[in-house]
Amino acid sequence: MSMPDLHLTQLQRLEAESVHVLREVAAELERPVLLFSGGKDSIVMLELARKAFAPARIPFPVMHVDTGLNFPEVLAFRDRRVAELGVELVVASVPDAIAAGTVREEPNGSRNRIQTPVLLDAVEQHGFTALFGGARRDEDKARAKERVFSFRDEFGQWDPKNQRPELWDLYNGRIHLGESIRVFPLSNWTELDIWGYIAQERIAIPDLYLAAERDVVDRGGMLYAVNEFITPKPGETVFRESVRYRTVGDANLTAAVRSTASTVEEVIAEIAVTRLTERGATRGDDKVSDAAMEDRKKEGYF
Repeated sequence: MSMPDLHLTQLQRLEAESVHVLREVAAELERPVLLFSGGKDSIVMLELARKAFAPARIPFPVMHVDTGLNFPEVLAFRDRRVAELGVELVVASVPDAIAAGTVREEPNGSRNRIQTPVLLDAVEQHGFTALFGGARRDEDKARAKERVFSFRDEFGQWDPKNQRPELWDLYNGRIHLGESIRVFPLSNWTELDIWGYIAQERIAIPDLYLAAERDVVDRGGMLYAVNEFITPKPGETVFRESVRYRTVGDANLTAAVRSTASTVEEVIAEIAVTRLTERGATRGDDKVSDAAMEDRKKEGYF
């Protein structure tokens, strides 16, 4: 009689680790919430949450910090997926905060920094004690140094020099009133792992992630698709190019990349040979400084 193969694949190991983290938080912390933007990482994280608690419903809400500059396709996908799963959607609105005067828009057009007070206000308002985020350590140097359970003080701030040990995958979720934990179930995943899992599980994604002919402008070597937030400046030439998005942040600051990958399998083949992270290749808001991400995280950014 042949023995069954008990070896786990890379994706099976990552899935098991993430499911363990999701269940651990649900058991240990009083009021978790999953940050869901409609991007590929949060899509995978939401699918892992579905698996972790099936056949029951996901036992916590999802929250989107809406900057008002999102791709319409991503917002439509967000709403559709949340409705399919029957989970509660909490929207923390940056435009509402601007209108109320609680935050002020920055002259560079980025709303990344002013997302933070909006997020922290929503955390306080709803009493969230743990926030699941889809960050991965391969994305950025600041994220590479962060633990799976990332402790935040009563002001939502992160101190990279004061992190809790996570020996043997044992997580310390003990917090005092007003404090919270940011939890990153995808910490050990890579971009290639994410796409491999999307292919394996046949997970739906916004069409922006797949190559198509789009009208673009070239700004500093980065290709920005013309949309309601990107209009040609004087002297800029609009041209047609086959491009796709590796990440979907704010539409006014997220660039596309040249690509002919129109299927998930073709995207995987393309990513397997690239040597530049998706944020480094496409996020204009991360070009402020080498420490832009770490500075925002210290202030409370997810």
